Amino acid sequence: MVRPAGSGRDGAATVTHRGARTTRRARAERLAPYVLVAPAVLIIVVLRLWPLVLGVNFSFTGDGELNGTPVGLGNYLELAGDPLFRTSLANVGLLVLLLPVAVAIPGLLATFIYLRVPGHRVYRSVYFFPAVLSPVIVGAIFNLMLGFDGPLNAVLGAVGVGPIDWLGDPGIAMFTVAGVHIWATFGMALVVFLAGFSTLDASLLDAARVDGASLGQIIWHVIIPSLTRTIQFVFVTTMIGMLTSMFGLLFVMTGGGPEGSTYLPEFYIWHQQGQLNQPALASAASTVLFVVMLVVGLSQITLLRRAGRQD
Repeated sequence: MVRPAGSGRDGAATVTHRGARTTRRARAERLAPYVLVAPAVLIIVVLRLWPLVLGVNFSFTGDGELNGTPVGLGNYLELAGDPLFRTSLANVGLLVLLLPVAVAIPGLLATFIYLRVPGHRVYRSVYFFPAVLSPVIVGAIFNLMLGFDGPLNAVLGAVGVGPIDWLGDPGIAMFTVAGVHIWATFGMALVVFLAGFSTLDASLLDAARVDGASLGQIIWHVIIPSLTRTIQFVFVTTMIGMLTSMFGLLFVMTGGGPEGSTYLPEFYIWHQQGQLNQPALASAASTVLFVVMLVVGLSQITLLRRAGRQD
């Protein structure tokens, strides 16, 4: 008597083997995402989170004769009483107020490029060009342009406006440096907005045009709601850039002056660590900067999400 193939013990063994192989495959498929993400997570933990924990712990120790000695909140109390650090935090608030301008400029330019205004290809290249320049070069160029006897004041003098001390007046120096930073970096945000426009449904624009919507109405009721996630990303990254990437400009253009009016937390941290050799106090300032960035970033995301739901 001939048994059918796959019957009896051999058939049961085959089925069991196939089932085990299927189980192993399913398990491997479930583990694959974690295996792929593991190197990035390891890098973040080793190079980001662990140094952050060490820095926070170091901020509760002393400097100089008290090096390594726990001092509790002593460094943070010293920061609270330092006028330069308070000025740096006030300048953070100023940058937060200027943030909508820093986001609106590349957003509007990206909109004009997307709508293919005449010469949009040339504009795309020209607008991105400042983003590839070194902050040191940008600072040197604007030092020449904005000098008290520089070309900008010469033009203002020709139209009857007195010379302005753009970098020497404590009341306007921070606005000047922030404006230069926005000019030098908005090209990256422009690229992000253009990438966001690639996901925009063109039929919505066509429908708005058919209904007779103006350009302002199209931007407010069609483009902004469609690019909510892109706007959130640009808001957060622009704010981070303002708080952590202006050191080069500050160093070249003002050196923190006049009278400390252009200090930002990152410049204060460098001054305490590199000039005054107070690493523990610098660590405390770094911790405060991290908390400020976290609070500002989360607040921006929350407000933008609420605005998106209301629209």
